Amino acid sequence: MVPDLTMRGQDDPHGRAVIAGPPTIGRLAARVRALAARPAGWWRLIVFDDGGPVRVPLGDGEGVPLWLTTWPPGHGATVDARVSTLIAGELAEVLITPDGVTERPLRANRVRVHAAPRAFTNPGPAYAVSLHG
Repeated sequence: MVPDLTMRGQDDPHGRAVIAGPPTIGRLAARVRALAARPAGWWRLIVFDDGGPVRVPLGDGEGVPLWLTTWPPGHGATVDARVSTLIAGELAEVLITPDGVTERPLRANRVRVHAAPRAFTNPGPAYAVSLHG
């Protein structure tokens, strides 16, 4: 018989207490990607409003709030999220640099990591939907 060296079933093989902390950026990005891949669980919650972006809470993902944002054409807002992904439509990140204002388009289904709040705008002719955490 070969002993199980992986020590499955034990949080810490040395018997120390495991302290749960906030998820790492990688875990949060994986959670956002997995949630974006399952629209059946949240698509019915989306609200479209011509007056401006609408934030739809989806609950907490390991202690970090997750939410959808719908963006009407021509509208923008600042988003304070650690990770974001564009699900549908067009969305651009607005950057202010010493050379002026630049809009950088986001690509659908790519998770982006942010160190600080970001300004987004919808330059397209239709609504955009994004997921944040």
